[in-house]
Amino acid sequence: MSEKIKLSPDEFRLLSLFQNVTTADARDCIIDEKMERVIFVVNKGQMGMAIGKGGSNIKQLQNVINKKIELVEHSDQPIDFVRNIFNSNMILEIKLTDRPDGSKQVLVVVDSKKKGLVVGKEGRNVDKARILAKRYFNITNVLVVSPEQLIKSEKM
Repeated sequence: MSEKIKLSPDEFRLLSLFQNVTTADARDCIIDEKMERVIFVVNKGQMGMAIGKGGSNIKQLQNVINKKIELVEHSDQPIDFVRNIFNSNMILEIKLTDRPDGSKQVLVVVDSKKKGLVVGKEGRNVDKARILAKRYFNITNVLVVSPEQLIKSEKM
């Protein structure tokens, strides 16, 4: 992790509520006002416990806080972590690259027909990936590209 994560009092309260309702261990909570959602980063292997039978835990939490809840399973490996943010069934490849300015970027390669689904409505999935990749691994950008776009960018 690039630095200690600081939670606001509201995020800390939601993290505590999450752990009481689900009994799963979450390591982070992000209130995303722009997309009207709360993102929880759950410890590896605890996703099922967090979701609950038939999604019962998530439904209960959504009713209490009146916002959409999204979960991401944590990983110490940046590529695995980014894969966990998206629907991994749709991802062909993930590349972590160093940019000339010294920053890091992730390219998520997906079939061009599925790009819209991966990006999400109003870019919500990419937005979530950017927030979390920066927060955990100091990755400055996350791009979703098709194989054709990847080939073009590698030729440049």
